[in-house]
Amino acid sequence: MYFYVDESGHTGPNLFDESQPILYYGVLSSKINLDAAAENEVKSMRKKLGVSRLHASELGNGRLIEIAKDIVALRKKYDIRFDIYRIAKVDHAVISFFDQVFDSGVNPAVPWTSYWTPLRYILLVKLASLFDEDLLKAAWAARINLNTEKANQALTEICRNLIESVKFIPDIRSQQIISEALKWAASNPNEIYYNVKAKQDLLQITPNLIGFQSVMLGIARRLLKNQKSASKIIVDQQSQFNTAQKKLSDFYAKNRDTPLVSGVGLPDIDFSGMPEVPITCLAGTNSIGLELVDVYLWVFKRFMDNKELAPELFTLVKGQLHRGHTDEVSINAIASRWSKWFEDLPEPSEKELESGRKLMQIDEERRLNALKNA
Repeated sequence: MYFYVDESGHTGPNLFDESQPILYYGVLSSKINLDAAAENEVKSMRKKLGVSRLHASELGNGRLIEIAKDIVALRKKYDIRFDIYRIAKVDHAVISFFDQVFDSGVNPAVPWTSYWTPLRYILLVKLASLFDEDLLKAAWAARINLNTEKANQALTEICRNLIESVKFIPDIRSQQIISEALKWAASNPNEIYYNVKAKQDLLQITPNLIGFQSVMLGIARRLLKNQKSASKIIVDQQSQFNTAQKKLSDFYAKNRDTPLVSGVGLPDIDFSGMPEVPITCLAGTNSIGLELVDVYLWVFKRFMDNKELAPELFTLVKGQLHRGHTDEVSINAIASRWSKWFEDLPEPSEKELESGRKLMQIDEERRLNALKNA
């Protein structure tokens, strides 16, 4: 199979650009090499529009409607699929804070069950409610600060500010866990390893790389579903992120036969089906597939952002709604996904409840002893 990957809403470490709150990745896939097979059709579209390249943001609604039927015809002819992935940038800052500060492996005030089971998502959503914009900006600034001393000073201050708001969380147990975890982090910032230590590490925690993880998992899912291998994965050329993207795809390929266990009730991190072919980074001017994914991504982004979209272009969305895959990383998406999971849980037996109580008591004793000795 052939895959063509583009992104929109370029961000890097800047998560607070109000004009681009969401980072999007679009992936076009086909069993046919679109760069070769669709060349004549795309050249015909360019000629119709009088342009050297199909660039959706320049063409806009008015010009794209002229080739909407041609794009639909290509989709049918080559069985093109389009998957889209979204990262809410501001929410990424909250999630990053949670993963660093509430990791029970480094913060002994956090119960094992509150980080290594689906209960983590309940705690994450409640923690997110404590942040205002200024505090969130401060938390992210500390996360990407290469000066560890200054980052730790900021982390301590942020934790103390958050503690003042914990009383607004409705249930007592969550108040206890969150406040004690924040107190421990404020007193032991060196143990949290909160900030990145080098510029190359910074790229690894940006939404761009988090989103690309979703892209690679989605490609693997397509390959497994179709029982195919990847012939080529073409990624839009970007000097800032392509090297990190290549390293990530190489890591996944090397570990495709090694699933990682994440925790009780949490989905395993499964790399099976990961493509072994290295990604190829090309300029959009050198790939027909990248031209086409640019059009699809622009149309879907406007549709999902509730912006004006010509009715003729909605046919592109409609043609992919039940063929493509959509995923989102945001606090709302996490809350929605895991709320349903908790609602569908079967009632535990009395024996299971008793076993659970014993395990939690053991961990609670461990946690309280760690706090006494802190």
